[in-house]
Parts: sequence; C-alpha cells; structure tokens
Amino acid sequence: MAYSPRYSLEGRIACVTGGGKGIGRAIAERFAKEGAHVCIMDRDSLVIEEAVTAIQSQGGAASGHHLDVKDQKKVEEVFQAVEERYGRVSILVNNAGITRDQLLFRMSQEEWASVIGVHLNGAFHCTQAAQKQMVKIGYGRIITISSVSALGNKGQVNYATAKAGLQGFVKSVALELGPFGITSNAVAPGFIESDMTKATARRLGKPFADFVEEKTKVIPVGRSGKPEDVAGAALFFAGEESSFISGQVLYVAGGPKA
Repeated sequence: MAYSPRYSLEGRIACVTGGGKGIGRAIAERFAKEGAHVCIMDRDSLVIEEAVTAIQSQGGAASGHHLDVKDQKKVEEVFQAVEERYGRVSILVNNAGITRDQLLFRMSQEEWASVIGVHLNGAFHCTQAAQKQMVKIGYGRIITISSVSALGNKGQVNYATAKAGLQGFVKSVALELGPFGITSNAVAPGFIESDMTKATARRLGKPFADFVEEKTKVIPVGRSGKPEDVAGAALFFAGEESSFISGQVLYVAGGPKA
C-alpha cells in the first residue's frame, strides 16, 4: 500500500502574517491547497485582496485581515474576530517582516527599532493571541520565519539580531506550550527570490538577474530558492507528520548552515 504523508490541513484555521506577497503568500496558497481556511494578515490592503482572490479562484478558502503586527491591541482584536467568525486558530505562521539595511555606524534608532518591532514584537503579539485559542482546543502549530541572517550578515545588524532572537523565542515557546499539544518551530530561509531580495538588489545597484547568479554560485545545490521551497517546509511543520518535532530551526538554504 502506498504511503502518503499526513499533510492534509482540512478543517484547520491558519493565520499567516505578511501573507499578502512573497514567502507569506506562497505559504498561504499552499496551506489553502491542503484544505485550510487561510487568514491572510498584512498591512497592505491591495496585496491582501489579490492574495485572497487568487486562492478563492483556485477553489481555496481564504479571508483578508488588515493588521500591523506591532499593534498589540489590534492583534488581539483581529484574532478574536477570526475566532468568532471562522473558529479557533490552530496554525500560526509568524512571517511578517521588513528590512532596513544599513551599516552599524550609520544605522539610525528608527532603522533598528522598526525591524525589531515588526519581527520580535510582532511574533510575540501574534503568538500570545493565537496560543489562547490553541490551548482551548489542545492543539496548535506555530511556525516562525527566521533567516540564515540569524548567523550574522554585514549591513543587517538589526535584521540578524531579530532573526536570531526569533530562534530563541521559538525554542522557549516550544517548552512552554508543548504540554498543551502545541509545537513551535522555525524555518530559516537562505537566498530566496522574492520582493525583499529584489529590493536588496536595487539598493546595491545590481540587476536582479546578476544578483541571483552571484548568490547561486555559493549555494551547494546550484540554484536559488523560491517562496514555494519555504512553503513546503512550513507545510511539514503544520501537519501531523511533525507532531514530535518542536523547538527546532530548519534551514531552507540549499545547503548546511547551522
């Protein structure tokens, strides 16, 4: 008899922050394909509408929710509204993120604080809100998007610090929430072709194709990453097959990183 991984998310309510584009949208689309109702949470109303429409046009279930993850009160309101309308959240993907790249000696307080605010404070706010509902049902999957930059990256002191902090956050949450049937893991992408890396190429004054070629040269598998690669890893952590895995960081980087 053929073996089939238990990746079905049928009946699950999944919230994806920063789900309107890039990696977040790829995760939302993959989760919807596997049967989840996906709540796309983003600051940009236009990309929310586009993502929801795309999922629904493919027969998936999705709803859009305007959200700034830095705003704790708003986070609580949105998660409560999701529970009241669709049911209790059982999957959370902390994906919302920004970059404000700058060398240390030039970095402003705003550039530091804004990145820390979105990544660390945002993950804290959303995880705190989601776990209230997960504890009630005795089940939960929390997936947080870190990065290979957590290992250090020139010009990204703020971003690297935030992504490294998220790894400690994930491990601590795993210890606290494990007894309630909730797992907490991180996916740490390497070089992924996305809006964020396109913005980095523009900042460096390089054509994106040249930037991709440059990055690919040092990737062992010989290609750049795509948002769908990260979505596949997130799906693994969201399903039943990973129920005995918690507090871990999975590098999706085309080679070993940590």
